[in-house]
Amino acid sequence: MDASHRAPLTSDVLITDGELAALLLGALFILLSQRRSQWQQLLTTALYQRLLLGSALCLVPLWLLRAGLHDGLTVHFLGITPLTLLLGWRLALVAATLPLLMLCAFAIDNGSLLGSTLLFTILLPVLVSEGVRMASRRWLTRHLFVYLFVVAFLGGALTMAVHVLTTAGWMLWQAHYSWQIVSDHYLAILPLLLFPEALLSGMSTTLLVVYRPHWVATFYDREYLGP
Repeated sequence: MDASHRAPLTSDVLITDGELAALLLGALFILLSQRRSQWQQLLTTALYQRLLLGSALCLVPLWLLRAGLHDGLTVHFLGITPLTLLLGWRLALVAATLPLLMLCAFAIDNGSLLGSTLLFTILLPVLVSEGVRMASRRWLTRHLFVYLFVVAFLGGALTMAVHVLTTAGWMLWQAHYSWQIVSDHYLAILPLLLFPEALLSGMSTTLLVVYRPHWVATFYDREYLGP
């Protein structure tokens, strides 16, 4: 059998052991990362509820605008960095999981890839975004332009790079596609994806900081704007 046709992906394929392990790992991490005090505040504050549900709904059309020749090797905007900056990384994990479950429920996303999608489209990009933010606070000046151009803009590009590279590696490791298909049809377009994702992240974060700074959980006026 040709290597490019190994383990074909269809919506009828049962979830593999690897996907099941990825799903359990991702779900367990999200569950253990949550704080009771944060959820108590969320449940008693209407603004936080609207921000979480509204941002989750905004991801749906963003993820529906996709392209790709092979199942599991599609490309689309992530929007994970502005989501993480808006809600904080813990609630961002929850907010991003909601549209993923909805797209799988309506068979728009392949349910057999739920585990790897959870890991490489949501969990790792959220952690990368938070890592960039924490690194900038530790080693760079806490300034508005650092927040917008390093945390938001550069962070958005890094999340896309991590998403594409880890997804490609997973598909190769699970033997769904050959290296030629993954390289020619997926990895080759990575440079074209970095700037648009960074621009989307930077622009959306800029609009939030300018017009609704009190919505952004990770933006502190005294730190980034000075006294």
